[in-house]
Amino acid sequence: MTWNLRREEVLDGDQLRAMLEESPASAARAILSAAQANIVDAQALLGQILLDGTGIERDPALALVWFQIAARCGHAMAQNMAGRCHEHGWGCEPDAAKAAEHYRLAAEAGLDWGFYNYGNLLATGRGVNKDQARALACYRKAAELGHAKSMNLVGRYLEEGLCCVQDLAAAHEWYRRSAEGGDFRGQFSHASVLADHGQVDEALRWFTAALELGNLNFLRVSIRTLVLSIHPEVRAMATDYSRKAADLSKSDD
Repeated sequence: MTWNLRREEVLDGDQLRAMLEESPASAARAILSAAQANIVDAQALLGQILLDGTGIERDPALALVWFQIAARCGHAMAQNMAGRCHEHGWGCEPDAAKAAEHYRLAAEAGLDWGFYNYGNLLATGRGVNKDQARALACYRKAAELGHAKSMNLVGRYLEEGLCCVQDLAAAHEWYRRSAEGGDFRGQFSHASVLADHGQVDEALRWFTAALELGNLNFLRVSIRTLVLSIHPEVRAMATDYSRKAADLSKSDD
């Protein structure tokens, strides 16, 4: 298929993504042409497809180049993705300090993922001085923008009273919002609260949702919580989590 693109179509990220689903190779060529024509959204998207190998040969180093080009033009998500590359060593040597700078700039541009990723580095002291209070402030800003993963973390700080006044009711509300936003850790947190309050059937629904979405590390850690529950139905979920973890572990081998 040949794509006949007008400039306004190239600028529409949703259309470009739809094209990628329909015909990845053709879409990749159109995105490359748009990126070379200095269309910033296309430059950021080109970085992403190069990173993923979608419709084009995977090239993390070149992906980083395009992310940096778009970032210099003010593209917040490209700024965030440049940070991801530096944090994880995608196309470059890992450099937490460079990652932190990119995340900080993405956050200053108002990007929820920028706040979240910068908060993670602040919380762990990677690339920046460890600062839990600033980390919480970043998570709050991301959560207020609708970032589900950050909602769960705000809940955790409130539950533990870390750098804030402990507020269990507020923590539980953030867990609920995170769960409904699709974050598997938020779903597990929300389920745990429901189980503690005796709402076992509803808790099982959310434990199951978290099971379906969770990654290997999450499943392994969560099993330890499930087996300590006072509710036999919740303890039984540990078997399902263990089975899913074993399947994921095999697929990684």
